[in-house]
Amino acid sequence: MSSYPKLEIINLSAGYADVPIVRDFSTRLAPGSITTLIGGNGAGKSTLLRAIYGTNRWFAGQIVLDGEPIHQLSPAERLKRGVGFVPQGRCNFPQMTVAENLKMGCYTLPGRKHQAAIARVTEQFPMLKRKWSELAGNLSGGEQQVLETAMVLLTGPQLLLLDEPSLGLSPKTQAEVFAVAKEIAGAGVTVLVVEQNVHGALLVSDTAIVMELGRKFLEGPAREVRDDPRIREAYLGGNIKETIEE
Repeated sequence: MSSYPKLEIINLSAGYADVPIVRDFSTRLAPGSITTLIGGNGAGKSTLLRAIYGTNRWFAGQIVLDGEPIHQLSPAERLKRGVGFVPQGRCNFPQMTVAENLKMGCYTLPGRKHQAAIARVTEQFPMLKRKWSELAGNLSGGEQQVLETAMVLLTGPQLLLLDEPSLGLSPKTQAEVFAVAKEIAGAGVTVLVVEQNVHGALLVSDTAIVMELGRKFLEGPAREVRDDPRIREAYLGGNIKETIEE
């Protein structure tokens, strides 16, 4: 078994054009763990995910996957190395069926692997098989989120980046999405998630990282971060002395 963390970020600065948004950021993610990024709008959370995937500008620092630097690789090369990214908002093909979307998700795989990859994700998420012939745009928000996550999982990522997976969903559906994230991590995939539902995300997370103005403000076990009075007051709402129900 490798002694390396699945992902290590070392003094990373990244952003857009000539403006670094994420500054001097460092962390280590263990294999099969779930880490939630917390912070206000503009804190740099989504920018960090895009930096890991390679879709914005790198200024300094290192991104290391399984002991190998990847910060100078293209997104396509990072995908081949096992980095998967589900961006914020709907990212399926709404006028295509679930089956056609899954086939599109296999585009980076050799043709001989398509059938096995699709069989794997439909076994993991039986809803996809039930909705096989339905248009993706006719699925519920939660079902579309599962479909989009499955499309990324087809490539067999070892690191999965999720940007606001519960955005716009009902509380019940949000809980289902968090259960999916936990199931994915249980299969050995390392998950890094940006989430506006801080309470729900922290209940399934191992670690939490709080970002402010592009920098890491606090990092620790999810329970400890959740119970920090500063975090409860800023992000969890209500009376900070109240106990959050498990």
